[in-house]
Amino acid sequence: MFRKVAVANRGTIAARLVRALSGLGIPSHVLCSEADVDAPYVHAAGGHTVIGPAPPKDSYLNREKVAEAARAAGCDAVHPGYGFLAEDAAFAELCAAKGLRFIGPSPKWLKVMGDKVAARSLMSGKGLPLCPSTGILEGSPADMIRECEKLGFPLLIKPAGGGGGIGMIPVLDPARLPQALETAASQAERGFGKRDLYAERLLSSPRHVEFQVASDGRGAVHLHERDCSVQRRRQKVVEEAGAPGIPREFLESMARKAAAILAESGYDHLGTVETLYSQDTGFGFLEVNPRLQVEHAVTEEVTGVDLVELQLYVAAGGRVQEKLPAPPPLSGHAVEARIYAEDPVRFLPSPGVLETFRPPKARGVRVETGYREGGAVTPYYDPMIAQVIAYGPDRLSALDLLFEALGDFGIEGVKTNIGFIRALIRHDPFREGFTHTTLAEEFVKAKGYAPME
Repeated sequence: MFRKVAVANRGTIAARLVRALSGLGIPSHVLCSEADVDAPYVHAAGGHTVIGPAPPKDSYLNREKVAEAARAAGCDAVHPGYGFLAEDAAFAELCAAKGLRFIGPSPKWLKVMGDKVAARSLMSGKGLPLCPSTGILEGSPADMIRECEKLGFPLLIKPAGGGGGIGMIPVLDPARLPQALETAASQAERGFGKRDLYAERLLSSPRHVEFQVASDGRGAVHLHERDCSVQRRRQKVVEEAGAPGIPREFLESMARKAAAILAESGYDHLGTVETLYSQDTGFGFLEVNPRLQVEHAVTEEVTGVDLVELQLYVAAGGRVQEKLPAPPPLSGHAVEARIYAEDPVRFLPSPGVLETFRPPKARGVRVETGYREGGAVTPYYDPMIAQVIAYGPDRLSALDLLFEALGDFGIEGVKTNIGFIRALIRHDPFREGFTHTTLAEEFVKAKGYAPME
């Protein structure tokens, strides 16, 4: 398949990639910053190269350093994970120029799908309904403000070339728009290397439902959906597969449509079609994420398909429909909690040293992490330190298992959101499947809320 693969990322995803490559018998070589050189996955890999100091612009976002380090290490492929350079067409082109296979979509598709506005135009032309939005906000600040005002309030400012909730800023008060635009552009530049923005109508309490598709440029198969509605500050906190409370026939119809559009278009890798859903309006298309998602593990648990292995297979020229002739059947239910080193109520990062770090080990529980006891959580990166995934025969049993597993997760030295998540998944509306994108915010504001330790 590949001789050696460079892992050009950090934390949880780097650990996941090193483990997956090892299982396939493919040597891995981690490209890390100075801040991550002592991470456990760095030592588990076949080798590593320090590509720069901690700030991402000097290390993980430096295209030339990353590509040259991969080539110097004797790698023939680069896996960018998610975030950083995962959606960077210029980096994919640079890899090709240096004889490296970029494990992701071709540069053509990164340009289309990595540009959220271009992706929306494509999918709309293929018949998917859209959530109302602007095009790329261009010109002077006054020009950008006028375009937003035409869309109307409330609205959400979003980076055109990124994902994961970074740089997304809701604007309810028009007076706050100028500052929101500048803040979003700065966050987008730090996270993705470019400041391009667009605005989207902010809907009231919709569901966030995404559809996993594998495509190879010749055919595509869907792997059902994930519900990612539980969010704080526009970033996902709890994800599950499948989506509760939505008729199965609606979900399957949308999944088939998403796969058919990507196949017809010639899209050539894994992709996630993200939508907002409400009972009144149905599905409204948001974007296509042309990369592995943080929450991919819940799909793996209910389908039995290893998505990292599938990525490598497609990148090596494999036919999706030879490996997956039809969508795999759903089995059971899986739910994931993202564990952050952060204040559990204000959701502000809480860097520090993990004096105690003992993940749960119960049957049916999977933990993805790039940390170990004694490791430092630095202020330079996203504060996610682990993902805890629970699988059960049905949703309530998976939620109960997750609740118990989080209670067994021993962490000292930093604040975490574990108590918040344990309280939330005991919240009656959530347990009954009445989930939506403002549920977590409403829960935090509810009278009597306190984290459960």
